[in-house]
Amino acid sequence: MRNTFGNSLTITLFGESHGEAIGVTIDGLSSGIRIDEEFLNSMMDKRKPKGTISTMRKESDEIHIVSGVFNGYTTGTPLTIIINNENTISKDYESTKDLARPSHADYSADKRYLGYQDYRGGGHFSGRLTAPIVAAGAICMMELKTRSIKIASHIKRIGNIEDDDFNFEKIDTEMEKLNSQYFAVLNDEAGEKMQDLIEKMRNSLDSVGGVIETVVTGFPEGVGEPYFDSVESIISHGLFSIGAIKAVEFGDGIMMSEMMGSKANDAFRIKDGKVITTTNHNGGINGGITNGMPITIHSFIKPTPSIARIQDTVNFKTMNNETIEIKGRHDPCIVHRIRVVIDSMVAIALTDLLMMRSTTLTFNEEHKS
Repeated sequence: MRNTFGNSLTITLFGESHGEAIGVTIDGLSSGIRIDEEFLNSMMDKRKPKGTISTMRKESDEIHIVSGVFNGYTTGTPLTIIINNENTISKDYESTKDLARPSHADYSADKRYLGYQDYRGGGHFSGRLTAPIVAAGAICMMELKTRSIKIASHIKRIGNIEDDDFNFEKIDTEMEKLNSQYFAVLNDEAGEKMQDLIEKMRNSLDSVGGVIETVVTGFPEGVGEPYFDSVESIISHGLFSIGAIKAVEFGDGIMMSEMMGSKANDAFRIKDGKVITTTNHNGGINGGITNGMPITIHSFIKPTPSIARIQDTVNFKTMNNETIEIKGRHDPCIVHRIRVVIDSMVAIALTDLLMMRSTTLTFNEEHKS
């Protein structure tokens, strides 16, 4: 069993949705990173449910750093964060513990862990485990900030309602706006329509999915590997660890399959003494390695599987066909809350990639001398 992600920098998740606590251990961080508690708390706040468009389970998500930080700075040793669970209602899951909730991991987990898994609230498979991912990502962002690397995402689409595209001539302003928002959109009118749709899904006992578009600026060229540790491989590995994400694309992604080469190719030019491309269909990555242009990513999120309608299922203990009506507190849409989780996972992956590159450069320099 493996719950660790990363190469030079690793994160290990632990805990269950209704257990005493959840948390993460980050190993491989540089020493001397100043821990900005205000920024850390603001990141956690973006993940919290708010209003009627989110679950009614409210958690304070207070961060307890129990190792790896001294006098406000990272020490370079493993940094462990614990987040206590305070608002659990486990009885909601007792009557359905042997029923496979559609699109959940109940049946596959039972087969994998031979019936010993914690079924309450989805246990270790719960979206609750994204809270420590956000905490770890926030700390990685503190390191990326020292290198002038920025990350921002917006809700590109919910259902059939679309937000505006990024305007890369105003990208710094747009990224700043998005990172100050809870419901992160570029077009406020589209954002209101999205929220109305989510409310409609809640009232009809249904749910809806969508797309998150992420952009990374300031990331240096020459990072990544050509095959198994390509930039796309590392980032998508992390993103697919978020259970609700069912597809990931870079740059124009799937649309490139419909283009001619003359349109899909990004022409190189020199501008202000720097190599750039005049377009960015490849999303800042060539041959698995960054080229210095903004990295662009689309993450596709499925509808929340927990809906209160009666659905067909099976009892995997008695092997009988049954129906299930899911009780409890659930999100009619998680797209707006998963945005900060995606930002965080991208930050973790990019920090790992940078550290892998630093290790390679150090090794090469030592062997040159």
